[in-house]
Amino acid sequence: MSSDELIIVGRVRKAHGVRGDLVVEAITDDPDGVFAAGRTLVAGTVTGDPSKDRRELTIASAQPFKGGFIVHFDEISERSIADTWRDRYLLLPASELEPLGDDEVYVHDLLGMRVELDSGETVGTVEELYELPQGLTLDVRRDKGTVLVPYDRIVISVDRDARVIRIDPPAGLLDD
Repeated sequence: MSSDELIIVGRVRKAHGVRGDLVVEAITDDPDGVFAAGRTLVAGTVTGDPSKDRRELTIASAQPFKGGFIVHFDEISERSIADTWRDRYLLLPASELEPLGDDEVYVHDLLGMRVELDSGETVGTVEELYELPQGLTLDVRRDKGTVLVPYDRIVISVDRDARVIRIDPPAGLLDD
């Protein structure tokens, strides 16, 4: 497998059944392509880093399941082993993914980006990301604490090169 930058493409939610299947949340715009039989993924840790041994997992089968997939890997054949994979990430070399469009960004690239109002006034810096039921939420560090910014509702643009996120918040969101 290629040694270029690894991108998070999925997160293991839990074991499923007794054969070692895993329920996987897809974190990619091409879930059917990424989670196809025969595809090899890199095992990640619960923090999203590659495993120390850069272990590879080959998909034997994948079926859609409640907004994600039930995935069976050749290397995981028992429930007891599958249970140890809860909350770990699955990664793929960037070269195996479609290149990002001008208006797209990898979620992990949002960390550390400067957040500004559309007027150019600085709001703060993205300190953390949360996948909430309402969608991706940015935890933005400000001079006086942090503020949670729902990505889908408030972000109007992301400039990957300048590392700037522009937002249009509703009245009161940024009040101290």
